[in-house]
Amino acid sequence: MATLSAYPNTNTNTNTNTNFLSPTDQSNHDRESIPPMQNHPSAEPDSDANPNFHSPLLDPPDSVPPAVAPSSLLHLSFNQDHGCFAAGTDHGFRIYNCDPFREIFRRDFDCGGGIGVVEMLFRCNILALVGGGPDPQYPPNKVMIWDDHQSRCISELSFRSEVRSVRLRRDRIIVVLEQKIFVYNFVDLKLLHQIETILNPKGLCAVSQGAGSLVLVCPGLQKGQVRVEHYASKRTKFIMAHDSRIACFALSQDGQLLATASTKGTLVRIYNTIDGSLLQEVRRGADRAEIYSLAFSSNAQWLAVSSDKGTVHVFSLKISAGSPGTTQSRSTSEPVVSSHSSLSFIKGVLPKYFSSEWSVAQFRLVEGSQYLVAFGHQKNTVVILGIDGSFYRCQFDPVNGGEMTQLEYHNFLKPEAAF
Repeated sequence: MATLSAYPNTNTNTNTNTNFLSPTDQSNHDRESIPPMQNHPSAEPDSDANPNFHSPLLDPPDSVPPAVAPSSLLHLSFNQDHGCFAAGTDHGFRIYNCDPFREIFRRDFDCGGGIGVVEMLFRCNILALVGGGPDPQYPPNKVMIWDDHQSRCISELSFRSEVRSVRLRRDRIIVVLEQKIFVYNFVDLKLLHQIETILNPKGLCAVSQGAGSLVLVCPGLQKGQVRVEHYASKRTKFIMAHDSRIACFALSQDGQLLATASTKGTLVRIYNTIDGSLLQEVRRGADRAEIYSLAFSSNAQWLAVSSDKGTVHVFSLKISAGSPGTTQSRSTSEPVVSSHSSLSFIKGVLPKYFSSEWSVAQFRLVEGSQYLVAFGHQKNTVVILGIDGSFYRCQFDPVNGGEMTQLEYHNFLKPEAAF
């Protein structure tokens, strides 16, 4: 288990309900609430975690003006409802609102400052940070719990190896190492579960964010296998999703649907997480590609995919969000264009390629660059983030499909005055 170091608390009434958004922005969003964290150390022995407590670290260095030096991106991630995103840079981190697009705040450090992981908890003041880059602000083997109400770290989790990713829920903190995953209770950081995985350098892990019990998905112990943990029923399900290694996966908000892609990057498969059955298979393309991100829409009607080929695809799903085993019913006012190949009539005669389900809508980007995709809060919109600092908001036509319409573009690495 990791060890926890509590920081001296100069404000005994820490408000974990503080929201990043201004009152104007909050009009369309509920305020987030989590239980206050207990500031006492907790430790359990584990071969992968440091058994010694750490002395409290000093407060982070004072922030410096953002224009001191240009920043390079080390990390990008959406929050749990895709309404905000976080950027880790070689100088600190920044939080942005998606719609309307604007920078909410930034923290730039004058010494080091590299942040390799920033994980938000919806829109509240608590974040998880991990140092990164050539001059990390914090050791890359530690998860720092940052309270922006105090502008400081309030606790930490320390490990013997580098942290690959972190996932947050209102009740859990999930830390992903290269071959192990730790699940902690949020309030007191008590270790609840350990999971061993195959080599996982990308830190692949997904958790449900619905009001129900936690569903966690991670790589299994075999190539092409995913492991699904249903904590409510205390059941574990293994799914042999692909013949090749898993490159990317995503969960629907309620944890009932799982989309997976392998290192081949040609097919995306959608599974029922309860029984592991294959519900649908869609094709990104014929040639190999590196899949960077997968995302379900909030109603699980659509699936978005980004890859190194420079095209973001939107696929139509035929599974009801509430009942994964049933076909999605659609209103006659919004028919979905056929996503099957025009040569599907020779299915069974020629290779499976000709009867594949193809994307309904596409958006073209620079080939070779890394992009992260999610669905926007406006109907039929997609938000795309680039590691080059690009922000796109696009709209797709659910009736006619085809090329998406670009609604908005920004480069969020430029000075704030440029927005």
